[in-house]
Amino acid sequence: MKHRYLPMTEQDKQEMLDVIGVSSIDALFEDIPEQVRFKGMYDIKPAKSEAALMKELAQMAAKNKDTAANVSFLGAGVYNHYKPIIVDHVISRSEFYTAYTPYQPEISQGELQAIFEFQTMIAELTGMDLANSSLYDGGTALAEAGMLAAGHTRRKKIIISETVHPEYRDVVRTYAHGQSIEVVVAPQKNGVTDVQALEEMIDDTTAAVMVQYPNFFGQVEDIKTIGEVAHANKALFVVSANPLALGILTPPGKLGADITVGDAQPFGIAESFGGPHCGYFAVTKKLMRKVPGRLVGETIDEEGRRGYVLTLQAREQHIRRDKATSNICSNQALLALAASVAMTALGKEGVREMATQNIVKTRYAKEAFEKAGFEVAYQGAHFNEIVVKAQKDITTINKGLIEKGIIGGFDLGRVDEKLQNHALIAVTEIRTKEEIDAFVAEMGALHA
Repeated sequence: MKHRYLPMTEQDKQEMLDVIGVSSIDALFEDIPEQVRFKGMYDIKPAKSEAALMKELAQMAAKNKDTAANVSFLGAGVYNHYKPIIVDHVISRSEFYTAYTPYQPEISQGELQAIFEFQTMIAELTGMDLANSSLYDGGTALAEAGMLAAGHTRRKKIIISETVHPEYRDVVRTYAHGQSIEVVVAPQKNGVTDVQALEEMIDDTTAAVMVQYPNFFGQVEDIKTIGEVAHANKALFVVSANPLALGILTPPGKLGADITVGDAQPFGIAESFGGPHCGYFAVTKKLMRKVPGRLVGETIDEEGRRGYVLTLQAREQHIRRDKATSNICSNQALLALAASVAMTALGKEGVREMATQNIVKTRYAKEAFEKAGFEVAYQGAHFNEIVVKAQKDITTINKGLIEKGIIGGFDLGRVDEKLQNHALIAVTEIRTKEEIDAFVAEMGALHA
């Protein structure tokens, strides 16, 4: 019989005990006082055969409401996008999915080149001078940007817009707490950052101004004006951007951003219940040596052949801990590879077309909701998401929708009491007109 895992026999156990030099398992624990040892039985089910266990797990998994069997309008940071089939084929190759940090370039050229391609494409998308080899996710990338800004400016205050994802704001606060950095929230007005309020809050102690583009509500911020406000006070301007949206929106680097970060999940990375994902981090050249994580560079070997190496590694593993750019960052090479494969498969025109489809279909959904009598909260330029107000609790509506095979929008009342009965609805390029129409009709029936 084939086993996914090799079972341990009594003979295996005895051989290990003999090598260790003890007579029994109990003898291994004789140094632990008898009175603190656990004597009862663990509250777990009796062991099952592999076949019976697999059947039980399959039945449990079937209870999940996934995006393969249901139509999803849930976004709020993690999106149901088209993923080219080649992505899983490439990242399933053992030389990629078993690879670790490429410390030895002579045997890691494939992974190093893949990371270099990721950096290059992110830099081009964002309009920045360079990008690192990735971070954990969009939230930690934004927090790392705040720490970089504080260190670079030697200032102790960060202003972050209320329109930035609430979970991202929480991560920034967590990082800032350990560095004794103050985090101040600039209020939103009509779904975008209140620039006038921001101007009144910023001062010569501000290290960075942080905004999201498009923001948490799907609205497109005027980042050029916000960047000018930041720079007028000698603060760094940090933009957390959806990389797919940059296929059609003006890149932050062209509008004055010093640091552009985000999550590469829209490109070929599955939702996976919220992770793991892949954060990107791009900067202007002047900040190159303060970037957290690693940079892969292109070089030539002694025989004149092109090669790839880790160029900058300002992590605590490589230099003194107090001099490190970050003590808790790591790269997500496999998921960065997934994003690179997706972007390559789509190509420049494909990325632009995919972004355009998100705008067109979201616009169609907005108009359909308005025709059905719903109030769409914000009317500015938007991408991918809209905020729709209902007459009933969104969680209750979503329970009704799931019975119809529809995963509804995010209940904004969970993160802001002022937005009770408001749903953040995501419409991506894979949603059809028929699915959108059915969703609006079901929402109308449930909220009446």
